[in-house]
Amino acid sequence: MKHKTDNKRFLKKVETYCKEKGVRYTKPRRMTLEIIAASERPLGAYKIIEEMGKVTHKPKPTTVYRAIDFLQRHGFIHKIESLNAFVVCDANHAHEGSQFIVCNECGLVKEVHICELPDDLQKQVDAAGFKMDRWNTEIHGVCQNCQF
Repeated sequence: MKHKTDNKRFLKKVETYCKEKGVRYTKPRRMTLEIIAASERPLGAYKIIEEMGKVTHKPKPTTVYRAIDFLQRHGFIHKIESLNAFVVCDANHAHEGSQFIVCNECGLVKEVHICELPDDLQKQVDAAGFKMDRWNTEIHGVCQNCQF
């Protein structure tokens, strides 16, 4: 479970980052991030829209999708591709790769950190002459709590 102080600290870091980098931290961007950060599970765009509608007027989907795009581009959130949902970045947007373990039972997602591509995989990328800019891995299974 996320703690309010952790969320406040995270949201303050994002605000500071935006000020220092001179990027606009608009109300829809802030609200989208607050909703994702407050959730214990990954959220899809339409769930974010629904939650935002409880606090203010229901935004247009394009507004939320633009906010999500901004938050992803700056590394504040990650997309869990298999769930088409979003979680906050646990590593302060300071990495090129993202790895997640996903519980198929309860939907819990935990970000794990392998900072460098494993050697065997890196060799395959190099052999293909591919220039990688980022990588994402999802491992699906059943979390410890759901195994009982």
